[in-house]
Amino acid sequence: MTDYTVFDGHNDFLFRYARASKAQRAAMWTEGEGAHHLDLPRMQAAGFVGGFFAVWVPSPDDAGGLDFEAMMEVLPYDLPMPPILGQADALPTAMAQAAGLFEMERLSGGDLTVCQSGAEVRRAVEKGKVAAILHMEGAEAIGSDLSQLEVWHRMGLRSIGPVWSRPTIYGEGVPFAFPSTPDRGAGLTDLGKDLIRECDRLGILIDLSHLNEKGFDDVAAISSRPLIATHSNAHAITPSSRNLTDRQLAMIAESGGIVGLNFGCAFLREDGRRDANTGFDRIMAHLDHLIGTLGEDRVALGSDFDGAVIPSVIGDVLGLPDLIDAMIDHGYDPALVSKVSSGNWMSFLDQNL
Repeated sequence: MTDYTVFDGHNDFLFRYARASKAQRAAMWTEGEGAHHLDLPRMQAAGFVGGFFAVWVPSPDDAGGLDFEAMMEVLPYDLPMPPILGQADALPTAMAQAAGLFEMERLSGGDLTVCQSGAEVRRAVEKGKVAAILHMEGAEAIGSDLSQLEVWHRMGLRSIGPVWSRPTIYGEGVPFAFPSTPDRGAGLTDLGKDLIRECDRLGILIDLSHLNEKGFDDVAAISSRPLIATHSNAHAITPSSRNLTDRQLAMIAESGGIVGLNFGCAFLREDGRRDANTGFDRIMAHLDHLIGTLGEDRVALGSDFDGAVIPSVIGDVLGLPDLIDAMIDHGYDPALVSKVSSGNWMSFLDQNL
């Protein structure tokens, strides 16, 4: 493999990190224990130069004992949506994860830095550091008083998805459903529309991954910023509710936006299953379609590391060089491989963050 780097649109390492004890966290991050997709030594070894680190709050165990993983093995599936999660329940977990990122920065001894602008990202990468952007996946921790968003912005929040795959006071996420379109449910609430306007004012990117189609259209109508989906795939290849239709992709391209390819097997496979026995051919099929629809400058990576079942041919962050080799073997020229692996995210952030 030639010397390529990777900038990643989405990972859920903070969720796993914050759940560990303080003693475990230090070793998990700085030494690595192999049970997760990411840690600092493996990121450095794999050429992982930065990414969006997501704050994500899980739903309480209120699903009546349903086995969601088993349900996704039987086609078709349409998993029930979790109920709305209130700010009082979401905020402590979200704060713990955000604090975790800053603890990771401290423990890294200068090898990871939390960045608040595209220029800071560029400088960090040029200095050989891992550049981290604080992202929020599902905005429950913000609450109905949007003035609190300014506090998060001052903490470094630079990207937010108004919803995860559950309803919020801002709008509706898509359920995990296959086969299904993303046209599920109503658009943004009035408060959700206000959230988009406030994010625009502060310079916080809006992530459309997990948002339903009517909500997507509302963001496109309200926001003056480019449309982005940090970790989503092509609905034309895998008809999952979580994937983007060609109409949505065309809107993203027209806005000057970007899409990060999700490694989650359920969003790659023809059968929609969370089966790690998924080859590079499925990834290439999605990349081909995304590049053909968005253009070479609008397609990137959004792994969903530590948040999804990913193909065993990748395995963890150390599999990124194998993915790059697969792109080369597929016939992508070096310039395109460089754009998809890191260049497109870096250019987008230079211009928009």
